Amino acid sequence: MRKTAWAALTAMIWLATAAPAPAQDAAGSAPSAPISREQTIQADAEIRKRLKAIYDEIDTLSQVTVWVREGVVVLSGRVANEAAAERAIRLAQRIEGAVEVEDEIARTLSVEENLNPLLERTEDAIDTVSRAWPLYLIALAALIVMAFAGHLIASAGRFWRWVAPNPFIARLIAQSIRIASVLGGILLALSILDAMALFGAAAGGAGLVGLAVGFAVKDTIENYIASVMLSLRQPFRANDHVVINQYEGVVVRLTSRATILMTLEGNHLRIPNADVFKGVILNYTTNPQRRLSFSLGVDANDDPIDAYTVGLEALQSLGFILNDPHASAYIEEVGDSNIVLCFTGWVDQRVTDFLKARSAAISAVKSVLEEKGFSLPEPIYRVKMEGIPGIASVERPEKAAPSPARPAREPRAPSHPPHREHSADIDVSPDEVVLKQVAEDRARGAQEDLLSDKRPIE
Repeated sequence: MRKTAWAALTAMIWLATAAPAPAQDAAGSAPSAPISREQTIQADAEIRKRLKAIYDEIDTLSQVTVWVREGVVVLSGRVANEAAAERAIRLAQRIEGAVEVEDEIARTLSVEENLNPLLERTEDAIDTVSRAWPLYLIALAALIVMAFAGHLIASAGRFWRWVAPNPFIARLIAQSIRIASVLGGILLALSILDAMALFGAAAGGAGLVGLAVGFAVKDTIENYIASVMLSLRQPFRANDHVVINQYEGVVVRLTSRATILMTLEGNHLRIPNADVFKGVILNYTTNPQRRLSFSLGVDANDDPIDAYTVGLEALQSLGFILNDPHASAYIEEVGDSNIVLCFTGWVDQRVTDFLKARSAAISAVKSVLEEKGFSLPEPIYRVKMEGIPGIASVERPEKAAPSPARPAREPRAPSHPPHREHSADIDVSPDEVVLKQVAEDRARGAQEDLLSDKRPIE
């Protein structure tokens, strides 16, 4: 049993040592080729001679010494740095017949030995440039000529304004031509210098940088594209009264970054074009006819048909209310203590101010209803006193109890001057204050404006 155990242990050790070891590092890795059974002294000498001849031809490896025995290559001597030592090891591993490479090279890390190759490469580069300067001069001249030609073409402002009446698009085309001419000049210069590979590497790096910058300035790019679309589609004109999302004002101008409004309070409002392009736009100026509406309540005991007929006649008699489309009135709802009537009429905003007209119409209809005996009651509450002393409850009935019917309605004395006939002395002319401020703002210098009356409005 003891002999059998020893035999098994010996077999396991032999298998472990005989199995191929994994590659270590660059200095101790063995070639994958099988090791020959015989290695002669002559073969070792040939390996040493071949390697030494290679090292002598390389300045940075000329001080490396080589010893070879049984196919094992031992490298010694000294080199300037680790890169030179790894280079010597790689060359030794490529020699046919080398079984193993042992690294015993000393790295001196000498300042002189490490700087000399750099100085030599610099001298070689300077020498190359000095000999090839006419070629570089020609390449530079080609770049300048291409860029200058592109600048001249892009500077033909009248031609580009004829091609693209929109000034923003014209400037965009001109700027694209300038950029394309510079890129074309660079390509031509690199082609003359036979350095197109450099352009490929630079283009790849520029693509990555451009992708990163694109994500960083996504909002700016979106705003720029929205400016292009708004300048082409023209959803409004200068001096238009608009509501963009929740912002109301008169349009001053459209720039390449924002839409400028003058609010009704006289303040400048800048809205990014991306928000304008995606937003909801209400334009009061495109259609000059605008409908006004208001509600008035009469007593629950009054006849609503009679009431709104009287009010509608008064509304139609106002000179600023258009006959076509005609005014109208209807019962809006029946309240707790009154009947709510709604009156509507149309005005022409070119000659009538909407707010003034609405105010005058409400005043006129209210006055007529009161003159004809109709009352505009306040809410009525019924108070019930409970049996417990000191406690009272207040309740609001769904509808006030009707009063006894009156045989006839008598006109009531108005508490204010009677209704003015046709409202001839009521000023409902448009308010020009904001429009004057917009005109003054647009007249200040040659400021950018992408809006044009020559293009169709969306």
